[in-house]
Amino acid sequence: MASPLLTANSPAATADSRQRERLQQDLLVTSSTVIAMLGMLWGLIYLFIGAVQAGIIPILYSAVSFLSIGYYSLTGRYHLFRFSQLLITLVFPALLMLVLGGFVNSSGVILWSLTSPVGALLFDNRRKAMVWFVAFTAIVIVAGMFDLGVFGPLLRDVGPVPANLIIVFFIMNAIGPSMVVFTLLTYFTHMLDRAHDQLVIEQEKTDALVANILPPNIARRLKDGEQTIADCIDSASILFADIAGFTPLSEKLGVERVVDLLNDLHTGFDEILERYGLEKIRTIGDGYMAAAGVSMPRPDHAVALTGAAMEMLAFTRGLAGPGEDPIRMRIGINTGPVMAGVIGRRKFSYDIWGDPVNVASRMESHGVADFIQVSERTNELIADTFITKPRGTIEIKGKGTMKTWFVVGRR
Repeated sequence: MASPLLTANSPAATADSRQRERLQQDLLVTSSTVIAMLGMLWGLIYLFIGAVQAGIIPILYSAVSFLSIGYYSLTGRYHLFRFSQLLITLVFPALLMLVLGGFVNSSGVILWSLTSPVGALLFDNRRKAMVWFVAFTAIVIVAGMFDLGVFGPLLRDVGPVPANLIIVFFIMNAIGPSMVVFTLLTYFTHMLDRAHDQLVIEQEKTDALVANILPPNIARRLKDGEQTIADCIDSASILFADIAGFTPLSEKLGVERVVDLLNDLHTGFDEILERYGLEKIRTIGDGYMAAAGVSMPRPDHAVALTGAAMEMLAFTRGLAGPGEDPIRMRIGINTGPVMAGVIGRRKFSYDIWGDPVNVASRMESHGVADFIQVSERTNELIADTFITKPRGTIEIKGKGTMKTWFVVGRR
């Protein structure tokens, strides 16, 4: 299942796409300039040896190419610029070949036309690149037919091109297009590597963010493509914690101090749960919910959660600043079978539900400040590890009377 955090319309993806397009445009301008300058050199060489008709074609190509570059610089019309460059790079080498008298006499100059479909592959898309490649293939075939005399008499030399110079041009026409293609493909692989590296970085960010929202094994199941995650857990322990008298306390402290207090409180609780290998389920204001034995079963869930609860109480007592009233926490724990799963499609949350969750909430809301109140089932599981004191029976909404215990300390 694809992560909703990495989408094609995300700001990071949009910025990366714009940067990639900008690099493509810059590279096309650079490569077009280099090829145009080489075309000018080719034309001057032909003019120097007296092959005027052959010299005019690469010079004309260079002129058209420079005009196209200038037009793009003035108007920014990249699509027209790209099309014009691909077209003249495809056609002019074939014209030069025909003027020079065929494949051999032209020293294979038509190889330059190959840079057109390669450029389309890099600067446009695969579908359009295929069209340009088919056009290149057709031009080569047609040129070959002219060279073989299929459409009339065999082509003849137009200019006095010495045999040695033909060999030199063969070397140049082999190296020139190869260098251009190699440079473009090098850029392409660089872009692939860069995109891969960026994807890895973004994936690491996403994984870290998801790890703060979901248990690791649940996150893995989502990444593996599991669409619906819903588990029935035979036995787990649930904890609710809440600051006693939070509303009057918040009015007294002020909003900034309350935010700092809650941040310190929840951060401290998160660190405690991490040490014990427990799961934070959610926070609502000053309320904090955690569980043990969910997402990953463990036989000591009640003992581990009670131990964490004792540390949470101790941690809370040290949060009050100088001159402030002490922070007093109520904590309730219950044990039983629950259901757990991932809720949401774009904003995930891992939640648990069932009657034991409701009872755990009542253990907290009907509890006493600075105490951990546990249900009878939880007390049975922790009695060998912790000292508990019977509170007696209390009225629980929707459940009637229930026996509860206070956790006093470790044995």
